[in-house]
Amino acid sequence: MNIIIAGCGRVGSEIVASLSGMGHEVTVIDTDYEAIRRVTAFADVMGYQGDSASVHSQSEAGIEKADLFIASTSSDEKNMLACLIARKTGQCRTIAIVRSPQYAEDIEYLREELGLSMSINPEKVAADEMMRLIQIPSAFEVDTFAKGKVSLISVKVPENSPLSGTRLCDLPSRTGVSSLICIIERGGDVIIPDGSDTLYAGDKISVTLSLKDVSTFLTKVGLKNRKVKNVMIAGGGTMAYYLAKQLLSIRVNVKIIEKSRERCELLSELLPGAMIICGDATDKGVLLEESVGDMDVVCGLMSDDEENIMLSLYLDKTAPDTKVMTRFRRTSYDDIVSELPVGSIISTKKIATDYIIRYVRSMRNESGSDVETLYRMLGDRVEALELSVGDDFRGGGVPLKDLEIAEDTLICCIYRSGQVIRPGGADTIEPGDSVVVVTARKDIENIHQIVKR
Repeated sequence: MNIIIAGCGRVGSEIVASLSGMGHEVTVIDTDYEAIRRVTAFADVMGYQGDSASVHSQSEAGIEKADLFIASTSSDEKNMLACLIARKTGQCRTIAIVRSPQYAEDIEYLREELGLSMSINPEKVAADEMMRLIQIPSAFEVDTFAKGKVSLISVKVPENSPLSGTRLCDLPSRTGVSSLICIIERGGDVIIPDGSDTLYAGDKISVTLSLKDVSTFLTKVGLKNRKVKNVMIAGGGTMAYYLAKQLLSIRVNVKIIEKSRERCELLSELLPGAMIICGDATDKGVLLEESVGDMDVVCGLMSDDEENIMLSLYLDKTAPDTKVMTRFRRTSYDDIVSELPVGSIISTKKIATDYIIRYVRSMRNESGSDVETLYRMLGDRVEALELSVGDDFRGGGVPLKDLEIAEDTLICCIYRSGQVIRPGGADTIEPGDSVVVVTARKDIENIHQIVKR
C-alpha cells in the first residue's frame, strides 16, 4: 500500500516505523530536513521536504498515487487542511491527528465535513486507557473488546496466590468464572499457553473474561480490587485535562500539580471540581505536603520523561501500595524502562499507532473479515486482535477441535449476539461472530489466516 505521512515528530516517527516495517511503501513530508534525515536513517522510506498543507508539496510527494494520507504534524489545523487537500487532490483516504480539546466536541462534524476516514486524539485515547487502568488498579494493562463486554487484563500473580501451581484447564473451576489465560510472561519469555500449562507465583498473565467477572477473578488470584477515590496527576497538560475530566465525572477526587501558574489558572477554570496545586511534582516537600501517600493512584504526566520516572521510582519506595502510571515518550529506552518499577507505562504514540495499524489492516483486507480492534503487547512481541467473521467463512458449524489453528495463536473469546463464549473444543465460529485472538504473528488481517478447515 502507498502511504504518505506528514510530520516526523514522536507520533509520526512511530507510525512510520510500524507501517514501513509491515512492508508498506511510505513517503514522509516535513518542513524540517533534520527530522526527515532521522526518520529515513532508521526506516526504509522516502523523504520529501515541504509543507504538507501545500498542493504542490503533496503532488511532488506523489499524492495522486497514494492509498492513504496521514497528517501527524504538531498543528491540528494544518493536519485537517492537509487531509482535505489530500482527499481532493489524490482521492485517497485520510487520517488526521487532532489533539486540542477545543475540537473534541466537534470532531464528528469536522470529520464528516472534511471527509476524514479517521481522526485520532493521542492524548484523549491515552486518557481513556488510563481510565480503564484506574478502574482495575491491580492490572498493569487493560484492553477491551466486543464493545466493552470482554476485557483482556494483565496482572502479576502474587507470591501468596492460592492459585499458584494450578493447571490452566482447572482455573475456571477454581475461580468460579469463565476465563482464559492467553499469555504468560515468565523469566522474560512469552508463552501462549494451552490447558496443560501451570500457573506460578510471579507470572505476568493476560486473561480474557467478561467485565462482570473481573473482581471475582482478581480476588481468587489473591489480588485486591479496591475502589479508587483519590487520584493525583503530576503535570497539567492536555492528557491530564482529559483524564481529570473523566475522573471528576465519576466523582473521584482529583489533585493536579503543575509548575506553570498560567496553566494552573486555566485548569482551575476548565476543571472547577479538581484541586489545582502550583508546584513541582518532583519536589519531595511538595509531595509530602500534598499527602501523596494517601493517594490511590498517582499519574506521572509531566512533559519530561526523566521527571516522570523519578517520581514513579520514589513512589515505589515510599508508597508501594499506590497504583502508579508513568508517561514515557522515548522509544530508544523502551526495553530499559519496562524493567523498572514504574507501574503502567503510558505511550501516546504507541496507542495512536495501534489505531492506525488496525485501520490499515482493514483497508488491505478484501475478504470480508476485518480487524476491529488491535493491541500490541509485551514490547510488541504479541498482538491481541478482534476479528469480525464474514459470510465467506467456511468453517461455520465445525467444532474448533476439528479446525486447523495457526501456530503461536490462541482463540481467546467468541462474541456472538451479545453473548461472550469462552471457546472449548466443541464450540464453533460462525459468520457474524467477533473472535478475539492472541498471536505472536504480525501479519494477521482476517479470520482466514487464523482458522482453516
